[in-house]
Amino acid sequence: MPIFVYSGRTLSGDGKKGEIEAASLAQATAALRRQQIMPASISQKKAGFALSDIKIPGLGKGVKTKDIVIFSRQFATMIDAGLPLVQCLDILASQQENAEFKKVLLDVKSSVEGGSTFADALKKHPKVFDDLYVNLIAAGEIGGILDTILNRLSSFLEKSEKLKGKVKSAMTYPTAVIVIASLVVSGLLLWVVPIFEDMFSGFGQALPAPTQMVVKMSNVLKSYWYAIIATGVGIGVGLNRAYKTPKGRRVMDKTFLKLPVLGDLIRKTAVARFTRTLGTMLSSGVPILEGLEIVSKTAGNVIIEEAVLKARTSLSQGKTLADPLMETKVFPGMVTQMIAVGESTGALDTMLTKIADFYEEEVDQAVEALTSLIEPLLMAFLGIVVGGLVIALYLPIFQIAGAAGS
Repeated sequence: MPIFVYSGRTLSGDGKKGEIEAASLAQATAALRRQQIMPASISQKKAGFALSDIKIPGLGKGVKTKDIVIFSRQFATMIDAGLPLVQCLDILASQQENAEFKKVLLDVKSSVEGGSTFADALKKHPKVFDDLYVNLIAAGEIGGILDTILNRLSSFLEKSEKLKGKVKSAMTYPTAVIVIASLVVSGLLLWVVPIFEDMFSGFGQALPAPTQMVVKMSNVLKSYWYAIIATGVGIGVGLNRAYKTPKGRRVMDKTFLKLPVLGDLIRKTAVARFTRTLGTMLSSGVPILEGLEIVSKTAGNVIIEEAVLKARTSLSQGKTLADPLMETKVFPGMVTQMIAVGESTGALDTMLTKIADFYEEEVDQAVEALTSLIEPLLMAFLGIVVGGLVIALYLPIFQIAGAAGS
């Protein structure tokens, strides 16, 4: 956003100079007048070069969920205290340490000053404020409960981030162990096995089959390591591109849901996210059809997304929400039955929140079950791979020692 340099006088006649950020000269002038400063001259500041202007992909801080949670909490407190919207944005932007988020908040403030609603101003930054956030803010503005909505958003984002963190923690340990094991085995094959191979060449007799296999693996890795890496990268890129196509994503997401243990964790996570998100939106006054459309985009699995959209279509035709969800067989029977009860009693938002609480606990248990299952499997895997490699290398030595003893 452009920066304007100004000089002018306050209503008391004192001289005033400084800089102000605004979308245009007219908006900068209007902003100064609201601050009771009469500008004598105002011009756009020429852009200069600074090291901070250099942006290297992947090294930027970005706007994290934690930043948005803190912003929402502080904003809710200020609104509840009776501070004007623009002043709240100005204060929060000035104390924001994240430069990228500060820029976004200043732009939002400028848009609000220019006559936009708060929700419309946030909508201009979809990478920071998603459809869920914008729609809840819009509902809060219409209902005059913006502070309540901001507090709900903060709680929702905190729980959502906590849920995501649990799933990530379940996958981090096995991934790290497999990567380290792969590096150790590769190191043994590249540098240790060749030493043993040179030693074995002087024995003058055929090597045991396991030792021959390890030596061949070492030779293949030494000769074609670049092809092996290229193949691995190619498979990764191919799967990533396939996942970005509708057909590929559908096949892979369907497969994920059918995986033992992990599929159950994915399903429970999706149910917790779906019920928490929809419950928050309904309790905030967002229409259910609009809420279902937004929730479908945040499902994280195309099979579950299709189930939600099917339920939305059914609901738009005057039918219930529970029946189409039950027909898809994606959602557990307990979930659809509780949704049916919530619909019949008129307390669907409360029922969805209860389901979310239950399934977030279920995710905790699923993560613990997955971790307890993976740990012994990984230990057995490491023992077989590394132990088998070491035994294969020492078999010729044991063979010679046995022959010499006899």
